[in-house]
Amino acid sequence: MSVHLLLSAGRGPQECAWALAHLLRRLEGEATRQGLTVRRVRAVPGDRPGTYRSVLIQVSGAAAEAFTSSWTGTLCWQAPSPYRASAGRKNWYVIAQQPQLDTPPTAFAEADVDILACRTGGPGGQHRNKASTAVRATHRPSGIVVVVDDERQFSLNRRIALRLLRQRIERGDEAARRAVTTARWRVHDELVRGNPTRVEGPEPSGHDTPGQRSRQR
Repeated sequence: MSVHLLLSAGRGPQECAWALAHLLRRLEGEATRQGLTVRRVRAVPGDRPGTYRSVLIQVSGAAAEAFTSSWTGTLCWQAPSPYRASAGRKNWYVIAQQPQLDTPPTAFAEADVDILACRTGGPGGQHRNKASTAVRATHRPSGIVVVVDDERQFSLNRRIALRLLRQRIERGDEAARRAVTTARWRVHDELVRGNPTRVEGPEPSGHDTPGQRSRQR
């Protein structure tokens, strides 16, 4: 089983991007100890070296779903700011959610299209009124239907109908991709600071190695 998880520093200060990098290493270390595999699918770096504004990961293994659930929600990294010595704040928040994923493009094959000849309507002469030259084309996987009666020949209307079906399917796929992208960006705005579901931090010595401290609320 594989589960994706998107970690985001939201609109927070650069310390949140720093905290995300620490939390990501902590997550990866804990996953390894549980026999899970973590793959970084996509990462947006922060302004400082080694920091991240967001990271999309894929967790694989038998317990992947339970593991990612334990890391879902508002995460807090408790440590002084490494950039501002005078900053009194020590809690830096990151959000982790299972994101919507890109769907593969809709496959288009003429074998998936039902073509039905029908009589055209409207003006156009006796031939257009009597002959079944119009085309009703249905793409079974998507349910999209087009009716074409632009031409006097059935074969030409059929060709146009197939082209229109392909174009509508491509537009639908593009709209779906935009919706997924929009949903991912919303994650960055959904970070709620305070009342974290999980609190992490470096061990007392100051060294950050996986598994040093984990507290869930």
